[in-house]
Amino acid sequence: GLTEKEKSQILSINMANNPSRLYKEVWIGLGGTQSAVYATEVSAEEYLAYTTEETEKVEVYRLAEQLGGDIEAVIRQLAERRRKKE
Repeated sequence: GLTEKEKSQILSINMANNPSRLYKEVWIGLGGTQSAVYATEVSAEEYLAYTTEETEKVEVYRLAEQLGGDIEAVIRQLAERRRKKE
């Protein structure tokens, strides 16, 4: 099973993320001897390609319909738009 420390680490995942950065946290445990929470940061394009946020997915698919189903083009456009906001 998990130690109390490991349970606490796992429950803390993504609880205090910086909203201006595109990262998620993951927990890695090595057989009870060592464990930690790590941030994994990806490009805006990768984030948009794999997001599970419903509002973001809806926006990608809605725009893709307008571009004949070209999701790659939508992702490039949205990523560029996000970079310009920064």
